[in-house]
Amino acid sequence: MENPEIVVRLTPDEALVLSDWLERVQMTDLSRLVDDAAVWAPLHRIAGALDKSLPSMFAADYAERLEAARRRLRPAQDDDTDGQEVPDA
Repeated sequence: MENPEIVVRLTPDEALVLSDWLERVQMTDLSRLVDDAAVWAPLHRIAGALDKSLPSMFAADYAERLEAARRRLRPAQDDDTDGQEVPDA
């Protein structure tokens, strides 16, 4: 019998950066980004699961941890095929 759930595995850096981005997206006008209301439920579920698994969200040095995670996840300049830096979301 198949497992009815989908499991996504993220590194702590990926989870932290994604959680921050989802939080910012949820604070904007979602109707501009999400054209189908059915997408909102899984977005909120993912954001909630990330929030529960990231105690560092409440650390005094959260901003520094987030920026360090972003730096580690960005491709190295040598890996960038078009020579342009990818902007922060």
